[in-house]
Amino acid sequence: MDFSTILQPENIQLYWDGLVNSLLLLATSLLVGGLMALPLAVARVSEKRFIQGPVWLFTYVMRGTPLLIQVYLIYYGLGQMEYIQARWDDSWFWKWFKEPMFCAILAFALNTCAYTVELLAGAIRDTGHGEVEAARAMGMSRWTTMRRILLPSAMRRSLPGYSNEVIMMLHSTSLASAVPALLDITGAARQIYADFYIPFEAFITAGAIYATLTLMLVGLFKLAEQRWLAHLAPRKH
Repeated sequence: MDFSTILQPENIQLYWDGLVNSLLLLATSLLVGGLMALPLAVARVSEKRFIQGPVWLFTYVMRGTPLLIQVYLIYYGLGQMEYIQARWDDSWFWKWFKEPMFCAILAFALNTCAYTVELLAGAIRDTGHGEVEAARAMGMSRWTTMRRILLPSAMRRSLPGYSNEVIMMLHSTSLASAVPALLDITGAARQIYADFYIPFEAFITAGAIYATLTLMLVGLFKLAEQRWLAHLAPRKH
């Protein structure tokens, strides 16, 4: 194998552009999905069926269908509807659907939101009854208990599972190039393969970039777990 073609300045720039787009997509979708997941997780553990029912349906649909299908439905479905296209110039909201990056971020954010909701809801349910009883004994209301006790504790205990979700989302960004005019790391490798017919070098380079990013994320979450989950570690006598 000869990586001299990969090391040409224009091809390095191509991978760099793909890396920037992939990280932007990952960070934005995780931020938006995480913010949406917080209130939905609270609704998911509600005892009222008319509150938790729609959230359960949302998470079931988003987790039960492939992410690539969701990207296609938003970009080629919603984004190409005549009703929406006719309002691109009249509405600030609908005009975003003609942006490939917005459609990809929306699909990825909704997908990671569904998984994050179930992670947080499960952690909230597993909170010890002693913590809840202590909060009630101090006179905290149900909302205050959720805000000060349940959610912070659930978010900390969800870190190991959430790290896997973040890594899976990083790998899923390889699907972003399914949207035209959106270049990700895999899209850069595919373009170099098409231009120079060097499939091994192009995709091995892309794989090495993903592996490096994954290693960095694992290290960051390891540090976060040591910082916020130290009280759960076995005590040394």
